[in-house]
Amino acid sequence: MESTTENPRTADDLLSLAREIAAMGPDLPAEGVRLARKVSLLIHLLEEIRHFGARNGGLAPPPEAATSSAEASLWTCVSELGLALEGVKRFLLLGRWQNHGQSFIENSDKKSTEIQYQYVTWNLEKVLANVPYECFEISDEVLEEVELVRAQLRRETEKKGIEALDMFEEIYKVLNYAQAGDIKEQFSFKLEVEKSEIAGIVDHDVRDIVVVIAEIFGISNYDAERLILTLMERHEQTLHTNLSKRVKAGEASTNLERSKVEDKSRDSLVIPEDFRCPISLELMRDPVIVSTGQTYERSFIQRWIDCGNRTCPKTQQKLENLTLTTNYVLRSLILQWCETNGIEQPYRSTTGGIRHARNFDNITEDASMINVLVSKLASGSVEEKRSAAAEIRSLAKRSTDNRILIAESGAIPVLISLLQVDDKKTQEHAVTSLLNLSIYDHNKEAIMLAGAILPIIDVLRGGSMEARENAAASIFSLSLIDENKITIGGTPGAIDALVELLVIGSPRGQKDAATALFNLCIYPGNKPRAVRAGILSPLLRMLKDSSACGMVDEILTILSVLVGHQEGKAAISKANAIPLLIDLLRTGQPRNKENATAILLALCKKDNGNLACIARLGAVIPLTEVAKSGTERAKRKASSLLEHLEKLQIF
Repeated sequence: MESTTENPRTADDLLSLAREIAAMGPDLPAEGVRLARKVSLLIHLLEEIRHFGARNGGLAPPPEAATSSAEASLWTCVSELGLALEGVKRFLLLGRWQNHGQSFIENSDKKSTEIQYQYVTWNLEKVLANVPYECFEISDEVLEEVELVRAQLRRETEKKGIEALDMFEEIYKVLNYAQAGDIKEQFSFKLEVEKSEIAGIVDHDVRDIVVVIAEIFGISNYDAERLILTLMERHEQTLHTNLSKRVKAGEASTNLERSKVEDKSRDSLVIPEDFRCPISLELMRDPVIVSTGQTYERSFIQRWIDCGNRTCPKTQQKLENLTLTTNYVLRSLILQWCETNGIEQPYRSTTGGIRHARNFDNITEDASMINVLVSKLASGSVEEKRSAAAEIRSLAKRSTDNRILIAESGAIPVLISLLQVDDKKTQEHAVTSLLNLSIYDHNKEAIMLAGAILPIIDVLRGGSMEARENAAASIFSLSLIDENKITIGGTPGAIDALVELLVIGSPRGQKDAATALFNLCIYPGNKPRAVRAGILSPLLRMLKDSSACGMVDEILTILSVLVGHQEGKAAISKANAIPLLIDLLRTGQPRNKENATAILLALCKKDNGNLACIARLGAVIPLTEVAKSGTERAKRKASSLLEHLEKLQIF
């Protein structure tokens, strides 16, 4: 069989292919955008598969004689994932799209294109279902993300109808075997009929399905005809066998009628599109609004965020903040619709949120265990408190559901009280538990209302180094809510304690402190507070020793925020930062040069003294180089700065 499809040979190839597909999204109409977006959500999975391969000698196909059954199974998984992603890519490249439309083209090819779309989505979900996630050591967060993708793929397949799904199963088996080896061996039948005769004996719908799917994989027309005959033989045998069994049992017609009635009943109720979560495509029970104005089911968007995503899944816009605001109007409409149509009402949690009924199977057992731990936190011995805090810390790290249950159990005030105990290890577990709980936005509010900031600041100053690091990370997490930036920044000692950690902390502690300070300084009122707390001295000292600290990006990002405030600009100039920034123009990485140029431009606007200073220090030559070969933003900033210098006739 001749095919233009080349299956990716390594985990690196898989990752590159997924990124290529994800990048195609903006040029496609609605169906293509959705498909490319689903593939983009698999990138974290493919990265972990690649890391697994790197730790275990790679996942390229080894020689058959030297391969174990386990190794062969993992390679088969990589191979099938490669075929599925190649199918998606070829489908998107086939060109059956309107240039500026919103769906498939309205012509004679529409049905064929819909079949191809249905197959590639069905095929990808099928392959994902077969991945040995435990063998690849895939993390829980990524597993949750994959489950979201699989649910979306199933929904897309069902939206197009289910008539072809039985045939898809057979096509999947033959195509995967055929792509992996010699089609003559895998088809295992003798062609006794010419192509012209095959056309007359094969069901027309089967022919259409096979021909358009074969096109995705670059299979020749002749081999497609051979595939058709094989599939028809298998299909007829399967139908005959199943029908015989059912007739013998006296159930064939009865079950068929019952199935039709059940299908009709299930499909008769159409969920309004506005009531479906754009991620899961399921009825929303707890709709929340993100910063782009889009509404999602809380648990699904929270999992999306927990996996490190910072864009809106529907619009791909950057999320300006991670606040999730309950959409009370839509929730009320959904509740009314559920009541009218006899749909089970959602479960209301004690914190005011709503939990989907299907997440409730083990809720009682989990809640009981957490209640026991919280009881030990409150009234146990020193050892029991330490042990319970460690367990809460671990549970809060694992999942959003655990974070909700722990908060509902009343753990937050108890954990805050443990921040002030003498036992350093208990203190460390408690602050880290609060950090993990704060990942869930509803808990951020509860932590703030419980008065956590002052005790966290105490840990930031006097705890173990790990406790200090996690206290700084907690402040960063809590400050992701804009109003918390104001509250935390205005709390006496908060910014001073972070600056102190920036001076004396471990490398990780310094990074945590820098990240928290940057986030707080986004609020204008915190910029002069940071300057007065002495933030510039440690930042510039680390910038001088940039090769040792490894924090050039973080330092420049903070400086770029501070320079936007007049007090910050004056302090940076006074601290003699300009020579360091000019050195970065000569020796820094492209992003370092970009940020350094932006800071220099901000320092020199309406300040002829600073302009003269950078000219004396020889900035013209590196600025000219950046204007020619830097990043796009760096080019603009460097050109603007050179124009300012030229106006003053400094060069």
